[in-house]
Amino acid sequence: MTEQPKSAYFLVDNKAAVISKTFAVLVDNEAGVLARVVGLFSGRGYNIESLTVAEVDHLDHTSRITIVTSGTSDVLEQIKHQLERLVPVHKVIDLTEETPGIQREMALVKVAGQGEKRVEAMRLSDVFRARVVDTTHSSFVFEITGNQQKIDAFVDLMRPLGLVEVSRTGVVAITRGAEAM
Repeated sequence: MTEQPKSAYFLVDNKAAVISKTFAVLVDNEAGVLARVVGLFSGRGYNIESLTVAEVDHLDHTSRITIVTSGTSDVLEQIKHQLERLVPVHKVIDLTEETPGIQREMALVKVAGQGEKRVEAMRLSDVFRARVVDTTHSSFVFEITGNQQKIDAFVDLMRPLGLVEVSRTGVVAITRGAEAM
């Protein structure tokens, strides 16, 4: 089953619709590029909800930055155009609307508990297809992959069972179909 990301719409002070968008940004893999991209956001007061970065082509020295942010349609269009104008940026794609893509996130979830709580945590991990990647007599570390809502739901169910800590990767996304970014 493939999944297309959906924009989250809501009203702020009954005026402008605020939506969430995911941008994929192909950049030169060199010192200071991430700082320039993040500086664009912080300098204008834009929030970054999720940020992931990794080299994607060693020979071309390019990296891919996946950014989830929110704002009005006008603000998000402005963000896209400002990203496109940065010198080390090769391409910017809106993975929410222009070229719908698939989004995933990975999380490590540490749960401590014994007895029935331990059994229930294991049962829920099966339901969510989370893998146990570490275990002791009093705790588990689960690895779970999916969309943000799935991970949020798993974490919420683990809270009463002894949730200790959560580490999340942030969103990674890719376009559907045969074309490359």
